[in-house]
Amino acid sequence: MAIASINPVTGEVLKTFEPLTDEQLEHKLALADRTFVTYKHTSFRDRAQWMHQAADILEAKKTEFGIIMTLEMGKTLKSAIAEIEKCANLCRFYAEHAPSFLADTPAQTDASRTIICYQPLGIILAVMPWNFPFWQVFRFAVPALMAGNVGLLKHASNVPQCALAIAEVFHAAGIPEGAFQTLLVGADRVAGIVADSRVKAATLTGSEPAGQSLAAIAGHHLKKVVLELGGSDPFIVLKSADLELAVNTAVTARVMNNGQTCIAAKRFIIEEAIADQFISKFVDKFKALKVGDPMQPETDVGPLATPQILNELDAQVKTTVDLGAKVLVGGYRLKEKGNFYAPTILDQIPLGAPPYQEEFFGPVASVFRVQNLDEAIALANSTSFGLGASFWSNDPQEIEQAIEQIEAGAVFVNGMVKSDPRVPFGGIKRSGFGRELGIEGIREFVNIKTIWIK
Repeated sequence: MAIASINPVTGEVLKTFEPLTDEQLEHKLALADRTFVTYKHTSFRDRAQWMHQAADILEAKKTEFGIIMTLEMGKTLKSAIAEIEKCANLCRFYAEHAPSFLADTPAQTDASRTIICYQPLGIILAVMPWNFPFWQVFRFAVPALMAGNVGLLKHASNVPQCALAIAEVFHAAGIPEGAFQTLLVGADRVAGIVADSRVKAATLTGSEPAGQSLAAIAGHHLKKVVLELGGSDPFIVLKSADLELAVNTAVTARVMNNGQTCIAAKRFIIEEAIADQFISKFVDKFKALKVGDPMQPETDVGPLATPQILNELDAQVKTTVDLGAKVLVGGYRLKEKGNFYAPTILDQIPLGAPPYQEEFFGPVASVFRVQNLDEAIALANSTSFGLGASFWSNDPQEIEQAIEQIEAGAVFVNGMVKSDPRVPFGGIKRSGFGRELGIEGIREFVNIKTIWIK
């Protein structure tokens, strides 16, 4: 079956690609294996130069690449361009810091000399999602390449043009072709690639089922994986918070990327004393959002990436309403052509309804009222997810309690959860394990070797 690029605004098939044959796939694996033999000996200076050149290419072509993203998965063009700029910053960050992050570290033992060194593993397979088609790939590829590994990208099948464009960026920057290759293959080919003895580790960003499948295969073959999976991030607002700032940020945190973000705020947990005020302002701002063509600068929310995602979101909302929840705004598909869903806020959600345990991947916010901080934290921690959390308060004691007790890979106080090259990113519980970004991210796929000399 061909791999297709389909415009989520119109449903038009933009371009199709034939999946790699077994022979073509073997050629790419063999090339990666041969390339690693020499690439691992390249200097940090050379790798950094290539990354700086990649950043320059990204910035020079940010509108071109942004258009490809918008056409393939529907994010607004302005957010797509910002994503390209973020990738360029990531390239420069690791070009500057990789040498110090991976420098030999002395240790005190009974030996004359003990050092800890960090050496590349080899071929790393990345199974990446469609929602941030460039950023998700770059945040794997840049630290992996700077560490001396080589990468194979199995991208989501609905963004093949993005996948090919990323490979072109790295190659144009001077990175050897075999050090980074895009594999146009279906999900059914992943198990065989992971099983190949030349592949040393894998990383996946995606759904829980996809993560479970990859982890099981990798575990069978005793290969390391890093998983960044789903999230149902809480956005907690207490009465001491700056209400206006919290509301404004809440809107962005829920509908950015058309609501299709793992770290988007999804459950809005509001202290009862300010709940009516918060919800009233929240609803007004949702009503003002402009849904439409993501190419237009005035558009706030574009389409969902695929009809399947639209159907799943619509079913979750309908189930929640059937169980007794109240729709404050939205709650329906938009009738024009394309995968559009109205920005939606759900209130009075009964215990056991989907928002308590499921991830809503689209512009749907679920509102919960609590009496105090203890109730807020208990509700925030009640899901199987643990990716990020946003906490709003100006009380130092409340902030300290929240930081200590919220179960998540990141807690952002009086701000929106976001990924940043300077700090590690990842989750706990069913949101995955391992870390990307920061010093921790570049050390995930290296051999941390102890050298003892006497």
